[in-house]
Amino acid sequence: MAMMLDESEASDAELIGRAKGGDRGAFSTLLERHYDFVYRAAYRWCGRKADAEDIAQEVCVRLGKAIRDYRGGGAFTTWLYSVTMNAARDMMRKTARETVKTEAYGVHALISGEASAEPEDPAEALWAAVRQLPDKQRDAVLLVYGEGLSHAAAAEAMAISETTVSWHIHEAKKRLKTLMRSAGEV
Repeated sequence: MAMMLDESEASDAELIGRAKGGDRGAFSTLLERHYDFVYRAAYRWCGRKADAEDIAQEVCVRLGKAIRDYRGGGAFTTWLYSVTMNAARDMMRKTARETVKTEAYGVHALISGEASAEPEDPAEALWAAVRQLPDKQRDAVLLVYGEGLSHAAAAEAMAISETTVSWHIHEAKKRLKTLMRSAGEV
């Protein structure tokens, strides 16, 4: 009788290999192990709990097919971050019209005095400003400061050079300073 590995003790590499072979238990364990990472990255990207949950669920669905394409050249979480960001961008494109409607309602609420113009929490104000950055700058900031990745790991996730990540971070800091100053936070 062959001894089965306890899935909770198996490494990501073992689980990935088994998942590629069709082992649903290994795939499930891999999802459970990394779901919080996916949700956290999605939340930092979009700033809304419901949207982050939708993105995380979409990533789980996509991973069913995408896991077969994982080559293992880098860290699994780096690859998973790329899948998460692609799902977030796709969701953003799909919901662009709804966002316009929501923002129009927000303007109406501000005019009628039903809503606050600024987030109460300074950290949330900063993340809201980060979400206003151009895509590459936002992704670099989210990876480096939100997820604590090195510039090299962020470069791998973004499929760009490390110096380009550093440049995006530098430009993002300049832009964030301007955004925060105009919001009265700096």
